[in-house]
Amino acid sequence: MRFNAAVLRDRSVTFAVVIVKPDTLRSIHEATRQQIGLAPAFPGIPIVLMAQDDSGAPIFHGRKDLVSFMGNVRLDAIRWREYRHGI
Repeated sequence: MRFNAAVLRDRSVTFAVVIVKPDTLRSIHEATRQQIGLAPAFPGIPIVLMAQDDSGAPIFHGRKDLVSFMGNVRLDAIRWREYRHGI
């Protein structure tokens, strides 16, 4: 599987932000399943999922403190990179 993500740091917390399709965030079950599936790609760090709504506004799922932090981050300032994970 290929996906775009970035590893960021907020004070003392390093975490990953992974871009997913909006449908993934419409279900807490599916979002959590995605986080669990992506965990081996980012061992030991929390994962925040990000999608964009129909207007292009970002939507986040993950730890509340990290989601709050991401609300203040300019997405165009993030260095996204392509990851490969799994088969």
